[in-house]
Amino acid sequence: MVREHRIRLGLVVSRRDLLIDPWAIIILAAGQGTRMKSRVPKVLHPLGGQPLIRHSTGLARALVPQRPPVVVVGHGADGVRAELGDEVEYVEQAQQLGTGHAVLQARPALEGRAAQLVIFYADMPLLTRETVQRLMALHQEKGGPLTLLTVIADEARGFGRIVRDEAGRILGIVEEAQATPAQLAINELNPGVYVCDAAWLWPRLASLPLSPKGEYYLTDIVGLAVAEGVGVETCTTDDPGECLGINTRVHLAEAEATLRGRINRRWMLAGVTLLDPATTYLGAEVEIGPDTVIYPNTHLWGKTKVGQECIIGPNTLIRDSTIGNQVQIECSVIEGAIVEDKVDVGPFAHLRKGAHLATGVHMGNFGEVKNSYLGPGTKMGHFSYLGDAQLGENVNIGAGTITCNYDGVRKQRTVIEDGAFIGSDTMLVAPVRVGRGAKTGAGSVVTHDVPPESLAYGVPARVKKSPGDGSATASSSGQDGT
Repeated sequence: MVREHRIRLGLVVSRRDLLIDPWAIIILAAGQGTRMKSRVPKVLHPLGGQPLIRHSTGLARALVPQRPPVVVVGHGADGVRAELGDEVEYVEQAQQLGTGHAVLQARPALEGRAAQLVIFYADMPLLTRETVQRLMALHQEKGGPLTLLTVIADEARGFGRIVRDEAGRILGIVEEAQATPAQLAINELNPGVYVCDAAWLWPRLASLPLSPKGEYYLTDIVGLAVAEGVGVETCTTDDPGECLGINTRVHLAEAEATLRGRINRRWMLAGVTLLDPATTYLGAEVEIGPDTVIYPNTHLWGKTKVGQECIIGPNTLIRDSTIGNQVQIECSVIEGAIVEDKVDVGPFAHLRKGAHLATGVHMGNFGEVKNSYLGPGTKMGHFSYLGDAQLGENVNIGAGTITCNYDGVRKQRTVIEDGAFIGSDTMLVAPVRVGRGAKTGAGSVVTHDVPPESLAYGVPARVKKSPGDGSATASSSGQDGT
């Protein structure tokens, strides 16, 4: 026996063995974006450190976490698939025949599988969860087949006009290209966010009229609903910035400024000091602890996490890195690195992928670390490079030290044990090990392992003779570097 329920928020319909989700999201991402003047698909242009499409899919997951959104792709579909992978469900609009035709492509994927649909565009990255949730709640409350978002704005930005009768009932949406002068003066606009009952929508999409441009407009479903005498509800926002659609790079810059303002305000209210919010750039996924101070012209991007009571900047870029508590980083670049508590870095330092600075490390100006671990309390002087190295505790790295980690074929490791002292301008030709408490003289070229508690100096480095020791050459247990 078939059991079927009309559902509202939170209730699942059972139809034979098929579970029907209460909600599904459709994201329209098939447009060409010709006004961007770019070979890159519009929805892949970055905003706040993420492609535009990522903002839309993030909103979709927040609204309907129980099922992936359906993304309608067309132009640049391969790039969108490469970016999102299997995080979403794809349907393709092979022919660009308008927004109504684009939504219709999702019918095979969703008909009988979702009772209510939320539809919006991938180029509206500033749309907030709170606004769409209000729209969904109104749709639930009124019980009509169609509810849409409108915005009050003096600048139309190409949006269609909401036409109402004298009683305030919606009559339809007129696209800007077809609007009369009187209709163009209307400041209630349609940004293109819809909530629909799926069972009502699917057959109506199949009967949309053809526009003068030869396309099927999703906006015409409003006229169809009015003609049927069914209710069309609207939820209005007076924040035009939230409904900014990205059509040009000018719009992209405007959206970037708006998003930056939102993110910066959120962190300031959470206890982070931004000395100049206008020149502080924080990605949407960044996390920052309270009492941290961010100086001007600082960029934090990707999955960066910054702890408490840090001082970051000025003129600093940190990407996909973890920064501990009470860390100071000045005028430096940090990428894919881990910095533990009470570390100071810079100015003009560079931490590359795989760098790991343990608690209390000091890294001086113009230093670079790549794929290396610096143990607690280690000090790295200025103008030094450590690549593919493992350093113990309380090691001293003199100015100008270089680990010669590449032999022309493979990367080789350098190991420097606890308490070692590396003199200025030392070249450590990997693979090589410097033992616990050992020292190298300034300007040494170390090509063999240095025993613990010994002194190596010279070119090539030799170990200083000890009383009763007939050998003056460093231990040859390591291989020659190149």
